[in-house]
Amino acid sequence: MGDAEAGSGTDGGESTFTVIVAAVANLGIAVAKAVAGLISGSSAMLSEAAHSVADTVTEVMLLAALKRSGKPADEDHPLGHGPERYIWAMLASIATFVGGAVFSLYDGVHTLVEGEELGDPLVSYVVLAVAFLLEGYSLRTGVKQVRREASRLRVPDTYYLRHTPDTAVKAVVMEDSAALIGLLLAAGGLLGGQLSGSGVWDGIASCLIGLLLVYVAWVLGRTNAQLLIGRPLPPAMRAGVREELLSVPHIVDVLELTTLIQGPTEILIAAKIDFRDMASAAEVEWACEEAEAQLRERFPSVRRVYLDPTPGRAQRVRRHRGTGL
Repeated sequence: MGDAEAGSGTDGGESTFTVIVAAVANLGIAVAKAVAGLISGSSAMLSEAAHSVADTVTEVMLLAALKRSGKPADEDHPLGHGPERYIWAMLASIATFVGGAVFSLYDGVHTLVEGEELGDPLVSYVVLAVAFLLEGYSLRTGVKQVRREASRLRVPDTYYLRHTPDTAVKAVVMEDSAALIGLLLAAGGLLGGQLSGSGVWDGIASCLIGLLLVYVAWVLGRTNAQLLIGRPLPPAMRAGVREELLSVPHIVDVLELTTLIQGPTEILIAAKIDFRDMASAAEVEWACEEAEAQLRERFPSVRRVYLDPTPGRAQRVRRHRGTGL
């Protein structure tokens, strides 16, 4: 099923709560990691602090995206503000790359080249353990929302996460998952340094954390870029839209169908429709009303439907022959 790609009924308030939980958790974790990194001298811990700062900035931008994209349509923005969430989400992915990945890679390479003096790692281990619990709780909140929506749409969780246009939830789940992996990498770097007495392991861990953040930033950036450019409904949903239109009395054919995802719960449908030749103007008008009602019932995320009565191919041929053109 393709409903997950645009049929998400995710409530804006639920997405906002998920993002707020992640932001609060990351802010506290960032401070703790920075202190632990300075005490232990661990570049991996400082990289993790940068990671958490980047995640906090990301979540602030996602909150701005959720608030601004929820503004109603007006005269200057007749199609609403839905796509604005993808602009802010794109900026959030850039923040993840610049604020987390670049610093982590730089710090890791610097440690490998220059070396580092290892301090007491005990504080870092404690911070990592607490951070793991907090990040786990934040991830659990996001995963619960994903599972609920995937179950409602009857698609696998991974499919929903991959195709959902609700990039706020996708960002939280991906960043929290990356955070948990990063914590394990940082712990591995600390342990390797303890056992070997060398800071090389810490530098390697920092570089791996940076590469992990590059991947997350790339995936989120690509997803938001696709939605900003304009992503249509998946083939299965387009077929369903065409099926609903053709089931309406007086509609003979769908000559052209355009669909556009404008937000997690905002779909635009425009179509050129060939109506029955003998249909009256009133029958065409009511057929348009019926078509819109059926589409909204089958796909609750449909917000705008524009149908253009257009002569069919047979009519065009007859007119062409009749005019001798």
